[in-house]
Amino acid sequence: MVDTTTKLSDKAFNGFAEAALYEQHRPSYPDEAVAALLDAARVTGLDAASLVDLGAGTGKFTELLASRPEHFKILAVEPHAQMRGQLAQKKLQDVTVVEGFSTAIPADSESIDAVFVAQAFHWFANRESLHEIHRVLKPLGALCLIWNAEDYNTPLTYPTTTPWSTRLRSYILDDLTPSTHDHEPRFRDDKWRDVFDVDTRRRRRPKKHSTPPALTATTPTVTTTQEEEEDSSGGSLFTVPLGERKVEWEVWLGKEELWGRLRTLSHFAKLRGEDAVVTRKTFNDILNASDAGVEKDDQGRIKVHGVTVLVWTGKESIMSKRWLPAAVGSVGRVGVGEM
Repeated sequence: MVDTTTKLSDKAFNGFAEAALYEQHRPSYPDEAVAALLDAARVTGLDAASLVDLGAGTGKFTELLASRPEHFKILAVEPHAQMRGQLAQKKLQDVTVVEGFSTAIPADSESIDAVFVAQAFHWFANRESLHEIHRVLKPLGALCLIWNAEDYNTPLTYPTTTPWSTRLRSYILDDLTPSTHDHEPRFRDDKWRDVFDVDTRRRRRPKKHSTPPALTATTPTVTTTQEEEEDSSGGSLFTVPLGERKVEWEVWLGKEELWGRLRTLSHFAKLRGEDAVVTRKTFNDILNASDAGVEKDDQGRIKVHGVTVLVWTGKESIMSKRWLPAAVGSVGRVGVGEM
């Protein structure tokens, strides 16, 4: 886990120093995925809803929120000055770009309808951050996570589509990560889930309470625990199991475009000298292998497969009862060139 104080880790700072490269090569998100996540957050059609884009980066996800007909009021929180500068230059409507951290969100308590975290939650998947997100959310507020991941950057439990992407993933995990002494949290590690498992383990010794009069008669009885009552830190903060969905996609990229996209991964971005030369040669060798399974179009572009992963949870247990059954495990697909 990264530093939980209001300070960006050195590796994160250095890895994302080339913000313009990140803006140029990182993909946007499929329309289907964005729509599904807004539905999960229950802000679709909610005019002027108050949203936080936490770890907004250069604004890849922020600009999709800002383009919506609901005219959301968006607080884009980003600790990295260069990334924040790229976002501010876009001058997005109804977007306030501010410096902030997962443990220090510049928003009033219970003032936010939903917190979105795009491509970043693994950096601050800790209890302190969940407490801060919980603080700013309204009572029925949602925490929504989204990641784009090419086949070569997915967890080992995810299938890959081609031999070259399988080999590139193995190189990243088995060779590049140890050689660069990169032990920062990554989406592909799948360890970001652990903080929610802690939430689950804290739920013990159930103790039912009657439904408060302010809730409607159709609202399910709320169950809390003895530990939650005794623990002033809040006990269980978010509902589990998490809502999850995947949207598969494909895109055509030139070889240099693909290399540029790799260079936006922070442990690639910091490679210098001989390390950079060796890594580039390995990349070329993987793609040029006779059995690489590289598919190219008539322009010589490479077909890259990937997935967008959506995850959501709520501040109140009533939300999981309403959301999860219809959405967990469903997979959509978007066509070539839509990413």
